[in-house]
Order: sequence, then C-alpha cells, then structure tokens
Amino acid sequence: MTWRSLLLAGVLAAGLGGLAVSPPGARLLGELRAHVEALQARPGPAKPAHLPAQRTAVEEGRTVVRLSAAERARIGITTEARPLADHREELQAYGSVLDLARVTDLTNAYASARAALQTAQARAEVSRSALQRAKSLGPYATTVQVETAEGTAQTDQAALAAAESQVRTLSATAQQEWGPVIGRAIVERSAVVTRLIERTNFLVQVTLPPGEGLKGPPAAAFAEVPPQSARVALAYVSPATRTDPRIQGLSFFYTVPGDSGFLPGMSMLAFLAADRSVTGLSVPEDAVVHWQGAAWIYRAVGADAFARHRLKADPPMSADAFVVEDLPGGTEIVLSGAQALLSEEMKSQLQVSGGVDDD
Repeated sequence: MTWRSLLLAGVLAAGLGGLAVSPPGARLLGELRAHVEALQARPGPAKPAHLPAQRTAVEEGRTVVRLSAAERARIGITTEARPLADHREELQAYGSVLDLARVTDLTNAYASARAALQTAQARAEVSRSALQRAKSLGPYATTVQVETAEGTAQTDQAALAAAESQVRTLSATAQQEWGPVIGRAIVERSAVVTRLIERTNFLVQVTLPPGEGLKGPPAAAFAEVPPQSARVALAYVSPATRTDPRIQGLSFFYTVPGDSGFLPGMSMLAFLAADRSVTGLSVPEDAVVHWQGAAWIYRAVGADAFARHRLKADPPMSADAFVVEDLPGGTEIVLSGAQALLSEEMKSQLQVSGGVDDD
C-alpha cells in the first residue's frame, strides 16, 4: 500500500471516529496521524517580506511615475523649480563653411596688380624725366631723340593707366563678391584675410529661413559642432553678398576657429539672437526625451510623482535651451534622468491611451 493510500485510509478512519479498529490498524492509524501532524507543522515556502510597490499608475488621464528619494538618487534623477522669465529668442538658421580658393586667388591677383602698378609708375616717372631732359637740351637735342622720348613716355603712361585700372577692377570685384569687410581685407591684405588663407579661421555663410529678418546685425551667433552638438561661437563679419540658393533667405558672413571641427564644404545648424523675447521656463536640451515622434520633458505632479509633458512641435529656443511657454512659473522640471523615467514608464507596459500630461 502506498503512502497516499495509507494517508487516505487514515483520514477515512479518523472520520469514522466511532467505528472499531483492530490493534494493528490502530497502531497504523496512529502512525499516520503523527505523520500528518508532522507534515502540517512543517513550515511552507517563505513569503517575501516586502513586495515592491507599483511605480507607475494612470492618474487623471496621464501616466504617473512614482519614485522615492532613494530611488531617484540611485538612478541619478535631479529636479529644479524653474521660474517664469523673459528669454531672448534664437532663430535657427543654416550655415555652410565656404571654400576660400576664390579669396586666395583675388588676394594674389590684387597683390600682383599692385606690384605691376608700382612698376608702371616707376617706368612712367623715368620716361617722363627723360622727355623733360630731351626738351631742355633745346637745339642740342635731335628731333629723333625728342620723338623717341615722347613715344616712350606715352607708352609708359598708357601702361600705368592700365595697371591702375586693373587694381581698381580687382578692388571692386573683391568688394562685390565678398562685401566691404572681406573685400577691404583682400585689398589691404589685413589680418582678417590672412587668417582665412592660412586656415586659422574658416568663413561661414549663415542663412535665415525664408521670411525671417532682423532689425540689426546679428552679432550673437552659435553653431552646433557635430556629432556631439556642442556649441561654438561665431564671429560676425558682415552681411553676405549673396544668399544660399537652397534656402533663399537673408545671409551673413561669420568666421569660426579652424580647430572647431568644421571643414570647407560642411553644413551646420546655426542659432542667431533674434529681436524678440518669449516668456516661459528654460529647459536644457539634456532634459528632453524623444518618443513616438515627439519631444517630451518630465515634471513633478506631486510628492515623488512625475509625468510627461509634451513640447510644441517647434518650441522657441534661447541660450541653447528650450523655452516652455505652457507651464506655470515654479514648475519642478526633471533636469537629468528623464530617460530613466521614460524607461520605467515603458516597463510598466500600461496600454493606456492619452496617458500623458496634457494640462
């Protein structure tokens, strides 16, 4: 007989408490009872003393992530209450590093033209002096000598006029192609053009989107250096003499250091200080997460509770930060660790439509 059968027999026997049982059966029944009692007294599998609390929940139509202070410290979440303030808006523009072969050619051509002009001036001065000496000899100078001196002087004077015209033409060409600042630098071979030729600096043409304009020169401008998108300051030179045909907007010339990571022919995103200001909360780019084709930030919605807030499709920017216009001043923004909050939200696997912070 198996133990299962004996146990069943014992239970049945126990249930028939009033029936007579033979001595061997009574002994067996006692053993079974003792075995059953021992099994009942044996401790079962230990239950966990603490079950982790649910970190996400849908509250008021949005998904809320709750983390204790210890959990936030462990995964590196920091927050800060951001005040409502006015921020000077930045316009996003498009820049390209220009090939300066034409600047080099013009600089060299102008230098050669200046040298030719100086040579022509010297020859004209010599021939003019020779003509004056021939005429001063009076009857002692032959007609041939005087005519020869006159012919030489006229030839040299024509060469001088041609050299002067060439210098003026190259000077005008430089200013027409590159504007008054770079054009004058080419003519004077100043430090501005020398740094460009020696590749200490690169020349950048920055073009605004069509329809955008500025009241004055956009002196403050920055470019994003790929691939880290770090910012580098651009030095304003002058309005550009032409637009980028791909964009058809207002253009400006800037210089950027040659060791900033750019090379001629490269394109970049540029940001120019605009004339207008926007009111809102300044949120750095590191605080923004991207999900489902949109940009989001996390903000505090209660004690240890955070919810996603969607940014506008094209939010204004100021000083390398987004300006959030639809949140009240003093809102506590998650500055670092937003990606960890998004991961917690995704791990919850809550299939909830509209579970975001849209208020």
